[in-house]
Amino acid sequence: MPSLHSSVTIKQLEIIESVKNRIDTVEFEKRKGLGSIMKKRFSMMRSRAVPEVPANKEPGDGDKKVKNSKDEMENIEKAFSKQSLRDDDQFNSLPPPPTLRERTRSLNAPSPIQQFGPCGRIMKNSAMVMTIQDPASQRLTWYKPPLTVLVIKKVRDAMVIPPFIQLVKWFINQKRMVVFVESAIMDDPVLTRHPEFGHIKEKLMTFDEKKDDLTDKIDFCCCLGGDGTLLYASSLFQQSVPPIMAFHLGSLGFLTPFKFEDFEAQVTHVLEGHAALTLRSRLRCILMKKEEEETSAKPNTNQLVLNEVVIDRGPSPYLSNIDLYLDGKLITSVQGDGLIVSTPTGSTAYAVAAGASMIHPSVPAVMVTPICPHSLSFRPIVVPAGVELKICVSPDSRNTAWV
Repeated sequence: MPSLHSSVTIKQLEIIESVKNRIDTVEFEKRKGLGSIMKKRFSMMRSRAVPEVPANKEPGDGDKKVKNSKDEMENIEKAFSKQSLRDDDQFNSLPPPPTLRERTRSLNAPSPIQQFGPCGRIMKNSAMVMTIQDPASQRLTWYKPPLTVLVIKKVRDAMVIPPFIQLVKWFINQKRMVVFVESAIMDDPVLTRHPEFGHIKEKLMTFDEKKDDLTDKIDFCCCLGGDGTLLYASSLFQQSVPPIMAFHLGSLGFLTPFKFEDFEAQVTHVLEGHAALTLRSRLRCILMKKEEEETSAKPNTNQLVLNEVVIDRGPSPYLSNIDLYLDGKLITSVQGDGLIVSTPTGSTAYAVAAGASMIHPSVPAVMVTPICPHSLSFRPIVVPAGVELKICVSPDSRNTAWV
């Protein structure tokens, strides 16, 4: 993450840079003209203080004093002349005055200001300083050619069958890649009745999401569908996630920017390592029951989610009373239908429908949004990424909570 500007806004940074540049320019011009100014000043002193001695006059005591004074002034003038030349050489070698810093392409770029006041500055090379990479510089690279690809299609949708078969055949015949698909689609009657599916059925590798771990088996992933298909693909990888390329063939397209019409050129561009990346953060959800917390037992649910975690009242008609803790400190107690904890990716889903704001996916933050709160003071809040949020049912609550 770029170094965060504590108590310094973007507008203040621009003013500081502008004032600094003006001071540097004035100082540069002032020092550059120092030599010529000193020359003129001592020329005037010489003309006023040293009179001319007539050539036909014998030098007396007074004339000797004048001559000595004249010699001293000449020596002083030579000394300042040398200093002026030295100053001119020094300023000729100086770089030009700095210009105004150009605006960075991303608000997440490194801070242009490294010092705050006479004593404060940004700590360098410390694990305590959170930094993120500029999104404009995040590029995909392969340290070895990808050999396996996972193709996920939208379920129960006949319109996706022809693009699915076309993409799978292209991966097998043109790119010579091993294609993984879900084992459930092999029993899809619409797919099995397709005349071209019989030629590629035996070449497909299948997996069961409840049994198989795809962490170290998949190099690349393609999704055919909407946002739900991409969310499902993300849930299959609970550790490292391979690059996912999502084609828009569903109802919602917030997360699926690619069109399938020219998939060959687009996929080839990605496989050759010429694509930009959008890194999206996920939430680790640990569900711990009261008995597990008392006995310090290992929780049964420990999962990474891409969109959000929802705690609500479920089918109960009563309001939920939920306590929210931030890094061990009680923030507030929520009385309402529930609470949404979302990532920047999930801020455009359930959270925005509940009245929250949308967050750019490159912003390292977590959104906490109440669902129909029975209060006028609790509004959606944004907390920094990396904090630990603890949500539990209040001891005096008459209702339970569902996750």
